[in-house]
Amino acid sequence: MDPHRGEKIAEALREELREIITFEMGDPRLSGVEVTHVLLAPGGRLARVLVALGGGEGEQRESLAALEHARRYLRQEVARRLNLRRAPELLFEADRWLHLPDRVDLLLKRAKKNPLIP
Repeated sequence: MDPHRGEKIAEALREELREIITFEMGDPRLSGVEVTHVLLAPGGRLARVLVALGGGEGEQRESLAALEHARRYLRQEVARRLNLRRAPELLFEADRWLHLPDRVDLLLKRAKKNPLIP
């Protein structure tokens, strides 16, 4: 698959999934879910969907479970809307990069407390 075509499909998938999850699904477990990125495998058969999850750890697990439960519906709906002959299999994951600034701040604080050079 052409890399530019893959990027276009990934962006279209992100937009459609965001639209469906945010505005069309009535599941209250999905209220704090935001689709941040879609990473399409080179063959186009698998799409890793990174989502930002709101709430506590338990609510996040419930949100991921709701997405897994709706995975088949979401795949069919995206295929229909984007007119794809073969829609990629959707794999939902929590977007861990969202908390990267917190991690960097923590590492900087540790470095200031314990400098390597005396």
